[in-house]
Amino acid sequence: MNYFYGSGIKFVCVHSGLHVVIVKLRMARTMEPLAKKIFKGVLVVELVGVFGAYFLFNKMNTSQDFRQTMSKKFPFILEVYYKSIEQSGMYGVREQDQEKWLNSKN
Repeated sequence: MNYFYGSGIKFVCVHSGLHVVIVKLRMARTMEPLAKKIFKGVLVVELVGVFGAYFLFNKMNTSQDFRQTMSKKFPFILEVYYKSIEQSGMYGVREQDQEKWLNSKN
């Protein structure tokens, strides 16, 4: 058997199938911290996205003025809001907003 070391990992150079599997497992263990960091990063991004979407929906749901701001800056997001509340059975919010905004211009 020939042994050699590289970046803190002991490698075995043997033609036996068992030793090759052991070498692969040792190499996989060194990737575990990186995989855990990536998983945690993805999880944090997902959680930030979910809480951000909740905050945005809640703000649009409680403030007609905020919806007006959204209609000027991000109309596609406001359209998603209107469609989602209409899917849940709440109708008339879009019409109330348009009526108020039209009256406020006059």
